[in-house]
Amino acid sequence: MLGSIPFALIIGKAFYGVDVRKYGSGNLGATNVARVLGVKAGLSVAAGDVGKGSLAAFLPHWFGLDLDPLLVGSLAIVGHCFPLFAGFRGGKAAATTAGVLVVANLPLFLTGFLTFTLSIAVFKYVALGTMLGGLALFVYACLAGDGVYMVLTGMLFLLLIYLHRSNIRNFLNGTEMKVTDKRLKRDRLTPLKKRPPAFHKPGPKRTQGG
Repeated sequence: MLGSIPFALIIGKAFYGVDVRKYGSGNLGATNVARVLGVKAGLSVAAGDVGKGSLAAFLPHWFGLDLDPLLVGSLAIVGHCFPLFAGFRGGKAAATTAGVLVVANLPLFLTGFLTFTLSIAVFKYVALGTMLGGLALFVYACLAGDGVYMVLTGMLFLLLIYLHRSNIRNFLNGTEMKVTDKRLKRDRLTPLKKRPPAFHKPGPKRTQGG
C-alpha cells in the first residue's frame, strides 16, 4: 500500500490540474513528470517515491521483525509499478527501488546508482540507464554469492525489462528519445495558476520515449 501511493498523480492533479498519464510517455513516475511538468515537479515526485521505498524497507526494523528489508521493500516496488490507488498503472521503479536499497543495502544501492548515472551520462537514455542499473544489481548479488539477493534482484531485473518493453521497441525502431532531445519540450505543460482562465487542453496523444 505504501508503494501504491501515486505521488506523480497527486502532484499532477493538485498543482497542475492534469493526469500525467495522458501526457509525455504516459508513465506515472518522476521522469515523465519532469518531462511534462518541469524539474521541480519531477524532483518532488522522486522524493516521494524514494521516501515510500525507504519507509517500506525500514518497517521490519521499526516493528522489530526478523525480515530482510529488501524483501519487504520489494513489495513496495511492486506496488509502485502496479498501484492499487491508480488503476494498476504506475511507474518504472527506479526511484522507489533506490529508496529501498538505501535502507536495505547501501553498497547495492551505490552499485545501481552509479551504473544508472554513468549510463545516462554516456548514452543519454534514462530507460537504458534504469535497465543497466537493474542488471548491475543482479551481477553484484551474484558476485557476493547471496542466494536470496540473487533471486530478488533477478526478479527485479526481469520486472524492469517488462516495464520497459515499449522503450525496447523504440530502441529497435530508432524512436527512443535521449534526455537531450529537443522534442521533449513539446510535452511541457504550464502550472495551473499560470494558465488563462479559459484554458482547456485535452490530453494529446502520448509521444514515444521516456
